Amino acid sequence: MSYPITHPDRGVARQVLAEAPELMLVSVRFEAGAKGALHSHPHVQSSYCVSGRFRFLLNGEEHDLRAGDSLLIPGGAEHGCHCLETGELIDSFTPRRDDFL
Repeated sequence: MSYPITHPDRGVARQVLAEAPELMLVSVRFEAGAKGALHSHPHVQSSYCVSGRFRFLLNGEEHDLRAGDSLLIPGGAEHGCHCLETGELIDSFTPRRDDFL
């Protein structure tokens, strides 16, 4: 199945890659300077940096990611990111984020 590309924030393109009730895999592409706004959700999230450079804010702490790095975000944790260099993240969520469908 092919899922549409959405633009949740300026300079951000998101596409669901695969999903089941228990798990969702999502590609998120960022232009340099784009931001993923601070937010929280009950889902556990892992973010894998495919390319580019990102600065994540997770519960008030900064974490820098570059290609090959990953970050685990517990459910309910406030987080967001700033893209320092154009790139792509692969995010997984458990359970699935029905609001992305």
